[in-house]
Amino acid sequence: MEILSNDVQPYVGTPLVPVKGADPAPQKAFIILNPSSGKEKALDYARTAELALLDKGYAVEIHETEGELDAARFSESACKQGCELIVCMGGDGTLNETINGLMRHNRRPKLGVVPLGTVNDFARALGIPLEPEAAIAALASEHTRAVDIGLLNDRLFSNVVAVGSMAEALAGVTPEEKSRLGTLAYIKEGLKELVNGQSSPLRIKFDSGEWEGECPLFVAALTNSVGGFEKLAPEAEVDDGLIHGFIFKDLGVLGTLTAGWSLWFGSLKEHKDVVYFTTRNLLIESSETVRTNIDGEPGPDLPASLRILPGQVRVVVPEAAQ
Repeated sequence: MEILSNDVQPYVGTPLVPVKGADPAPQKAFIILNPSSGKEKALDYARTAELALLDKGYAVEIHETEGELDAARFSESACKQGCELIVCMGGDGTLNETINGLMRHNRRPKLGVVPLGTVNDFARALGIPLEPEAAIAALASEHTRAVDIGLLNDRLFSNVVAVGSMAEALAGVTPEEKSRLGTLAYIKEGLKELVNGQSSPLRIKFDSGEWEGECPLFVAALTNSVGGFEKLAPEAEVDDGLIHGFIFKDLGVLGTLTAGWSLWFGSLKEHKDVVYFTTRNLLIESSETVRTNIDGEPGPDLPASLRILPGQVRVVVPEAAQ
């Protein structure tokens, strides 16, 4: 989903203006559903969410995506109609489009998330239940959290940008593999690429310095969860105003194994072949053609300029997570 940076509107909240002497109209909620997620139960989950929101007093509309950018268009329509709540039911790709639509408007509805995808990193980072029924129940929560959004050139992202040969390999994971293997599909391709893949010459400039060298993978994360691993950057928060950068040097077989071990225990930034930093602005360049991956979807070739947009979207979170 492409969006021009000058279309990103400053967030000013969603004011409620009562009309004297009139019965208040019910608040409106949009459910944006990717019916190909959640296997064959997606529509059942949507109906359950609809009933839950009706019980909360919302007037509810369900909109099913059929193709690319549908979620973004539905999200924009919800903003224009003055909706109070958008519920995204799908994976991280559907969520990315939904947020892109939201960010075109300065008065944004709250965002509810019912994860139906393979990895669901955004939900993991916010403590939203990964079981759809539990996530639907959590929509009744009165708590919200204002989360950061990232901007890569003219595209928005909510969780992660990956750069390098591994990023291209992960983008090639088929829907069938995702459905059959889940997170293991990404792990399988990622490990294979780190061991056998090619490095690329990268020049990475960030707020406190610069790095240049051969690199098979660079990751810029906004949250602690990437690819289903919730300990990539244990200290990362969805609202800390920072991009967490990880530069992987040439690892080889042994280095890949030890890096995986460090990732499992939450100490990846201390690995000898990993350079870690935090920044608010970032520039990535290469003398070669190098692909990017944005929230699990194919992104543009380098060069790429990244920056953080703090506190842009209010997400409904369970009371326990708050």
